[in-house]
Amino acid sequence: MTMNSKNYYSRVRNILIIILFLNLGVSLTKLGYGWYTNSLSIVSDGFHSLFDGISNVIGIVGIIIASRPPDSEHPYGHVKFETLASLGIAIILFFTCFEIFKSAVERLFDPTVPEISMVSFIIIGITICINIVISWFENREGKRLGSSILVADSLHTRSDVYGSVAVILGFIAIKMGFVIADSIVAILIALLIARTGISIIKSSSDVLLDKAPLESKDIKKIVNALEEVKDCHKIRTRGPKSSIYVDLHIELEGCLSLDEAHDISHKVEETLKNSIEGVKDVTVHVDPCNE
Repeated sequence: MTMNSKNYYSRVRNILIIILFLNLGVSLTKLGYGWYTNSLSIVSDGFHSLFDGISNVIGIVGIIIASRPPDSEHPYGHVKFETLASLGIAIILFFTCFEIFKSAVERLFDPTVPEISMVSFIIIGITICINIVISWFENREGKRLGSSILVADSLHTRSDVYGSVAVILGFIAIKMGFVIADSIVAILIALLIARTGISIIKSSSDVLLDKAPLESKDIKKIVNALEEVKDCHKIRTRGPKSSIYVDLHIELEGCLSLDEAHDISHKVEETLKNSIEGVKDVTVHVDPCNE
């Protein structure tokens, strides 16, 4: 990795703290104005933003635990707590989805006309701009650092952008006389939140189920480029992109001494760590060449 584990977790934690305060500001603005104007769609969008902030808190706790060093009970470290925190975000999203959907259905049978003015458009427009910047920055940093929690949280924030756009479209429909548009937009936001939750569960499950984060052919190409290595096989990888474990077999000349074979194994390990960002540990098994 380009940065050590301590710097990685510190960077991710600081990003989440900054975004937490931004999300809280956005959510309180939407909730306050939504209740003032009696707009269910704005209130729903406000709760969506509020849970963005709660997911940031979950992410911060997850990162703090994940940053703990390996111990006797967790010899591979606590890195998967970051992925578990991502699943926690998804669970909160589904809970939010249910509550919004329930309120929207009730409002369909008892429609209320919200107060919509130019201020409504301006407030939602400003929050959309803020969320676009947050989502872009968090997604960029998440991919750069290989952080599953930042990528998951950026998807959460991106769905908030889509939800806010739907609110504006609902405003226009209400102005045209379609009162139930407020409830319909709230339902659409609920479905959007559910879709985001499913996406997060899928990506988190890949890590928890040890889906290979790297292509075997890419590793084979790097290792086989070393002059001392005749071939490599039985390549396995697991873990999140920020902390990848590699296990492979290499074939060496049978006449090499144990010390020479050990030195080559160490060279393979260092080459992979320097060539692929995120590789934390490499286990090399030495086999004699069949030639």
